[in-house]
Amino acid sequence: MNSGKVAVVTGVGPGTGVAIVRRLVGEGYSVAMLARSEERLTALANELPNCFAYPVDVTDFHKLHDVLDRIETDLGAPEVLVHNAVGGAFGNFLEIDPKVLDLNFQTNVMAFLHLSRRFAPAMIKAGRGVIIATGNTSAWRGKKKFAGFAPTKAAQRILAESIARELGPQGIHVAYLTIDAVINVDWARKRYPEAPEDFFIQPDDIASEVLHLVRQPKGAWTFSAEVRPYRENW
Repeated sequence: MNSGKVAVVTGVGPGTGVAIVRRLVGEGYSVAMLARSEERLTALANELPNCFAYPVDVTDFHKLHDVLDRIETDLGAPEVLVHNAVGGAFGNFLEIDPKVLDLNFQTNVMAFLHLSRRFAPAMIKAGRGVIIATGNTSAWRGKKKFAGFAPTKAAQRILAESIARELGPQGIHVAYLTIDAVINVDWARKRYPEAPEDFFIQPDDIASEVLHLVRQPKGAWTFSAEVRPYRENW
């Protein structure tokens, strides 16, 4: 049943994004799903109740704001925002095209800024709300083959911390979830064909941690959360 609660999830791909959407729907949220693939979103909206497809490239900020306006008109102001969209690239600083770093910055940092700025005022007025960014190991250390990616995730984490310090005292929970793992999706399986099952983290388990952060009481908030398989070397 639709409880009147609204959530927005970006980066609704076949792994983590879909798992987060399913978990929020199970909690009674109407979920606005953002991703570039209209076909994928439409299929999911037809499969699950209270899911709504809003295809958009989150780096096209003019179109993004149009979509966010439509979400508020169609569903109402969201109580939960999960920025799961991610831009990534592999290569050292001599190999990467500098344009790749800029594009990843737009996805990982600037889109998160636009989304938070758009929805925070209504959350402040209501005195409640949750904003979560999903990150990864690159947010904490820059390995040599991650020059086109890690700087943007580190910036995303620091932006989230700045937002958290601003909004926390106003009743809005802001959290950064570091996924220190290889996620169990098709492309990762192909890249690590010999890896055992417990080498991967399951999207459903990531979604469980997102829901845990959403549910946390005001007296015990987590800003920086981490999830990793027991085999992961950290």
